[in-house]
Amino acid sequence: MATDVMPAHSETSRPEDNYLTASKGIMSWLVTLDHKRIGVMYLIGTMTAMFLGGFLALLLRAEHISGTPTFFTHDQYNQLFTLHGAIMVFLFIIPSIPAALGNFILPVMLGAKDVAFPRMNLCSFYLWVIGAIFFICALLTTGLDTGWTFYTPYSTNTSQTNVVLATFGAFILGFSSIFTGLNFIVTIHTMRPPGMTWFRMPLFLWSLYATAIIQVLATPVLGITLLLLAAERMFGLGIFDPKLGGDPVLYQHFFWFYSHPAVYIMILPAMGIISELISTFSRKPIFGYRFIAFSSMAIALLGFLVWGHHMFTSGQSEMVTIIFSVLTFSVSIPSAIKVFNWLATMYKGSIVLATPMCYALSFLFLFTIGGLTGLFLGALATDIHLHDTYFVVAHFHYVMMGGTLVAFIGGLFYWWPKMTGRMYNEFWGQISSLIVFVAFNLTFFPQFVMGSRGMPRRYYNYLPEFQVYHVLSTIGAFLLGFGLLLAAIVLIVSLFKGKKAPANPWGAATLEWQCGSPPPLANFEKTPTVGNPYDMNSVVWDPDTESFIRRGDVPPVTD
Repeated sequence: MATDVMPAHSETSRPEDNYLTASKGIMSWLVTLDHKRIGVMYLIGTMTAMFLGGFLALLLRAEHISGTPTFFTHDQYNQLFTLHGAIMVFLFIIPSIPAALGNFILPVMLGAKDVAFPRMNLCSFYLWVIGAIFFICALLTTGLDTGWTFYTPYSTNTSQTNVVLATFGAFILGFSSIFTGLNFIVTIHTMRPPGMTWFRMPLFLWSLYATAIIQVLATPVLGITLLLLAAERMFGLGIFDPKLGGDPVLYQHFFWFYSHPAVYIMILPAMGIISELISTFSRKPIFGYRFIAFSSMAIALLGFLVWGHHMFTSGQSEMVTIIFSVLTFSVSIPSAIKVFNWLATMYKGSIVLATPMCYALSFLFLFTIGGLTGLFLGALATDIHLHDTYFVVAHFHYVMMGGTLVAFIGGLFYWWPKMTGRMYNEFWGQISSLIVFVAFNLTFFPQFVMGSRGMPRRYYNYLPEFQVYHVLSTIGAFLLGFGLLLAAIVLIVSLFKGKKAPANPWGAATLEWQCGSPPPLANFEKTPTVGNPYDMNSVVWDPDTESFIRRGDVPPVTD
């Protein structure tokens, strides 16, 4: 069989030609329209938010080392869990994958030079920065003690903290999210190269597309809701205050109409990453490509119909709760389809336990637990017992942290050589994934147990019978913090001591691996050749360049 190949590196892959060195100076970054630099700035910002939110979480767990007051007062404790939740949700989890990894990878994976609206892209980043500043101001002035949900009437009538400042921050962050979503939708519709039909798009792009639809359709509801909340607090209009004819449950309807789809804004891109990792490191085409693509869209649409399951105890009618319960169970179908197809892809594959794959396997285990425990919260009988307990906290973290965060780190390790041009230490990367996996379960699995035994969430103190679970959870949290810190150190050290990365170190067949590492400013000198994104036989290992290279005898796709 002929194995004629295209060169691994084009002339434009020389270091002086890549996006990092194309221009110099701080202003070349601050006013850049290059999607890759904007993605890197998002990455730095969201990672900073993650470590800040994580630090607050460690303070929370330190307080729970005993059931009596330890380090903080009641009010300080309320502010800690509120700021931890608000920072992690609004500043890290929601923007992390779409805005950081998505901004960097989407156009390159699509074979395009940039997103459709580069200026809107830069504006989106600065809106994120402004929103983050509002949150930090709330943190540094009065703090925030409403919980990240800003529930009324506490947030409008009782709280003495700067609720208005924080809600304006979330409002501005919403616009940032909408701008990113609009940009991705238009880019995917209009900038695909010849031959890249909808069903030849990588599944990560499908997941970003589904996410963008949710961002555009659901986020405005949250924006209006937070404006109403601020107006209620400042002017006492009577929208949510029952004394003035308002209804606090109305706020919950508005909030969860956005915030449950927002769960899928967080998890859908993570699922897209896992599809890429499982296929690449199993050395097999993805099993059930169309089912995974359609399941992303199904999750996006069904996600709009299930907000009521957050309010089973709010007094809504029995018929409504039954309907929301049934709809909630329906979301498990497309999620299960994805998990089944990932497992089928690995079946009889040549699995390579590189660091990204280790994180992908962790995701499979943790997300499956998170998803299955969600069924108990979707069932009417068990939800009444488990509502507002640590069971909910554990479920949420298994999905959001064990799912989204772990997939984000896996994706970061996967695309890190492409983004920076440097390889990291594989051994320490694998060690970090092992520590994160063990520590995560040590942190949150005991919370399932104490939640099912009646330990309420957000409680400052607790009964002695819950102490062993809290101690285990606190030890796990600090170990988890160490694992995440180790992962960050592995990546940062690679910038200074890492081996130069080839164009395609993993043998993936998607387009981003056809350009140099780091990519040139324009990504590609000419429109890249489109093929099957999961045809692992289209690339072969070239010992001369120490890179996988595209075989020359694989015919391009032209329609």
